[in-house]
Amino acid sequence: MTHKRPDIEPSWLAVLEDEFSKPYMQALRAFLLEEKRRYPVFPPGKSIFRAFALTPFDAVRVVILGQDPYHGAGQAHGLCFSVPRGVPPPPSLQNIFVELNRDIGVPIPRTGDLTPWTRQGVFLLNTVLTVRAHKPHSHAGKGWETFTDRVIQELNQQRSGLAFVLWGRPAQAKAAMIDRDKHLVLTSTHPSPYSADRGFFGCGHFSRINAYLESLGQPPVDWALEAAR
Repeated sequence: MTHKRPDIEPSWLAVLEDEFSKPYMQALRAFLLEEKRRYPVFPPGKSIFRAFALTPFDAVRVVILGQDPYHGAGQAHGLCFSVPRGVPPPPSLQNIFVELNRDIGVPIPRTGDLTPWTRQGVFLLNTVLTVRAHKPHSHAGKGWETFTDRVIQELNQQRSGLAFVLWGRPAQAKAAMIDRDKHLVLTSTHPSPYSADRGFFGCGHFSRINAYLESLGQPPVDWALEAAR
């Protein structure tokens, strides 16, 4: 059976190409085709692998791992926690901005588009890359977790000196596959309003990421986005 290879950035394809021919991926593809026939699915197909397009494998310095995409129309665009320019930041992203401001004084942005971070080596990955409209976690357990496990394993094995940022239980479940002697691993509760006050607020992850990068002789991430007026 032939398999369709996704449009994915060459450095990532070199690492992951064999994954797309595996039986679980073919089953996932069939599931997504049926879902799209019956329901709206987010993000749009061309944006599912957008995180991979914007941050090549060898350029990754920080991995921020979320859960699944936003399930409201027009919100998800292939980067965890991010929304397209002009879309109001959802509550989880608002809480990220609150912690960013508390931690390192970055002004609260008026955009929720985190694309500028990706150009600095911040890989914005969800554990599950698609979702049915208005049904959070509806594509969990369909195969995406196996795929993103492979992504984390390859980054762990082939790279060193990365900062892995695991927010929420699905993201934290991947901590066991990360070598803490080679990488920095930061965990907290999810920035959702339901859990942010149980460990996300006050975590100081943004300053800790930059301190780690600078300890390796790398430039810090400029977390500032377009500031609110």
